[in-house]
This record gives sequence, C-alpha cells and structure tokens, in this order.
Amino acid sequence: MSKVIDITPRLKTVNTHPTQSGGSQDQNLLNMQELKGKFQPILLKERRQVERTILSDLISGMLVLPEKGLYKVSMYDISGDGLSFSLDKHMGAFQVGEEIALRVYLNTKTYFPLHVKVKHATLDTQEEVVRHGVEYMKGTATDVALQHFVNFIISLNEGLQIDDGDMMAGPTIA
Repeated sequence: MSKVIDITPRLKTVNTHPTQSGGSQDQNLLNMQELKGKFQPILLKERRQVERTILSDLISGMLVLPEKGLYKVSMYDISGDGLSFSLDKHMGAFQVGEEIALRVYLNTKTYFPLHVKVKHATLDTQEEVVRHGVEYMKGTATDVALQHFVNFIISLNEGLQIDDGDMMAGPTIA
C-alpha cells in the first residue's frame, strides 16, 4: 500500500501581485466567443508548450491526391513541427502514420510543396469535417524555407490588426 503525503503546507501562497493593467484579472481575459468568425491569426500556448499560429484566410492549402488531382483543404494552424487542416467528411480520413503531399499556396499560382506524416485525425460531427494534425517530414529540399516561412507567419501575427469595416475614401482625398 502506498503512502499519501499531504503537500498542502508546502504549497506557495496565492499570487497577490496586481495585474499589468492594475485591475482585476478578469479584465485581462480574452473572450474567444467574441472573436469567433473574425480573421486573425492568434498565437496560442498549448498544454504541450508548442506555439501555434492559427490560419484562417492567410494562406490556402491543397492536398495532392495521386491520379485524382488537387483537393482544397482548410488550414487551421501552423507551427515549427507541423500544421493542421480539415477535410470534408465525405472525402474520408487519412490514417495515422500515412505520408501525404500538400501544397501551401501564397497566392493563386505560387506554392511550396510539403511532405507530411499524419499524427492524428478526428471527426468533427458538428462541422462534418475530419481534422488532421500532421508533422513535417525532415530532410526535404524545402526544410530551411519552411522554417523561415513559419517564423514569418508567427512574427507577422504580432502586428496584425482587424479591419472592422473602416470607411473607404472617395475619388478625391480633399
């Protein structure tokens, strides 16, 4: 039988330092429901301590399906180790460990190829898609460019702002 050690007396006291804004901590909370549907890559700290940048409409992705052609996927986030995308449920799902080819498009014609390995696939019944998490295959010709691209996306995230329908100027500026 194992012994249970009571660590309560050893716990540190609750942090009583004021928040940066000088107000309560609730003022510093970000309501994600208010931001839902708006475009803004957001830098997230996840439980596994990986920084990810969420992608909405910044870049687009295409799956390369041998003997079938290209299939557009929605890309959601990108990190130095991998990215995630969703695939319509009717298209099926890739198996964990499966290697696939992706194209990341910067505009309608310019892309760079990626070779990735599926780490997980999860069915989202509400949106009727299968979300895939993939990791980059190492040792490809685009490794260095990919890391620069990911770093660019992450640093770009820090300066982005949302256009909430700013008024457009007319034909003259006077």
